Amino acid sequence: MTPLAILNGKVIGRDGLRDADILVQDRLIAEIGRFYTPVDAEIIEAKGLLIAPGIVDIGTFGIDIPAFAAGGITRAGLMPDQSPPLDNAALVQRAGQAGKPHVWISPIAAATRGLDGLELAELGLMKAAGATAVATGRHWIADSGVMHRLLAYASSLDLLVISHAEDDGLTGQAVATNGETATRLGLASAPAIAEAMAVARDIALAEETGARLHFRKLSTGAAFDLVRAAKKRGVRISCGTSPAYLLLSDIAIGSFRTFARLSPPLRDEADRQATIAALKDGTIDVLCSGHDPQGPEAKRLPFADASPGMAGAETLLTLSLGLVRDGVIDLPRLFTLLSRKPAELLAVSGGELAVGSEADLVLFDPDRPWRIVGDDMAASAGNTPFDGLPVQGKVLHTIKGGQPVG
Repeated sequence: MTPLAILNGKVIGRDGLRDADILVQDRLIAEIGRFYTPVDAEIIEAKGLLIAPGIVDIGTFGIDIPAFAAGGITRAGLMPDQSPPLDNAALVQRAGQAGKPHVWISPIAAATRGLDGLELAELGLMKAAGATAVATGRHWIADSGVMHRLLAYASSLDLLVISHAEDDGLTGQAVATNGETATRLGLASAPAIAEAMAVARDIALAEETGARLHFRKLSTGAAFDLVRAAKKRGVRISCGTSPAYLLLSDIAIGSFRTFARLSPPLRDEADRQATIAALKDGTIDVLCSGHDPQGPEAKRLPFADASPGMAGAETLLTLSLGLVRDGVIDLPRLFTLLSRKPAELLAVSGGELAVGSEADLVLFDPDRPWRIVGDDMAASAGNTPFDGLPVQGKVLHTIKGGQPVG
């Protein structure tokens, strides 16, 4: 492979920023600092740009290479909610090959056959086929016996379990969170406590079995309180959220804006502030995009009939940079949330800029202004609740294994 030299940028490390060049050879980082540039090297001039580990995005619902490249994502943890669900070894193996060479796909296996929440899938075979975690999918497993068996089996395999935290018995057909907005719009709604009830049950079972448990997206103060307390007891749990729950409250659904219909639904302002506090104090381990693009046929419907989900891959970094500018977190912590911790949870390469590590990089201009326009997005669909928002911070180069993507 032709060597790649990235010159005059600022590298984001665990301790902050430093001026450095990066030399990539044979897919690996060969040098960081100052070095003699090989005469045959391809050169990227990075003056004014920040260089960070490529983003590892846990829990995308589609393989969307253009969106991943536009957002600086070099590895995507693919949820099992595919057609058909990733509930056997052959499907897991095929999904793991789907993004190469542009973006590595880390398949997340279905916890139960057909994701029906009733019968465990063959976790051992799927792990051997390349599954990096196992997930309950878009829904919670209501049967506590099934969830207990899942966590015990996964613990014996040291396989991460990813849970969707909403008690279906409470949420039912709800499309919004109980409160003033849902009442004013006449929408079927459920209490926010449905999230904490699911979290409480799953934490108790994880504590009993010793399993590793990750809540993919949490959004309420009550749930974060449970996670904080469990971490103090030494339970092996982690949790994530996405920028939507940090930046938007339920008033964003406005006059039935289906682009703001998400799962879990947007919460009230008190829970949004609690989510920011959880990010600030370290309760939240991961920031994810929740990338779930839905076409016009799924969104141009009455609010109650529209499919939940948003295109989030290419806006994950730029929206998260706003949290840095607001002083909620700093840049090193941001890339722990976006890259280092997700890679650690999935037990995959990534998350570090170090000599000898795989050259998965994102180069971005933290100050470049632009406007999010759904119709112009690289994603397979542009349904975003941030449509029209002016933002700052733009990905200019996504590099996977030393090769530019996109």
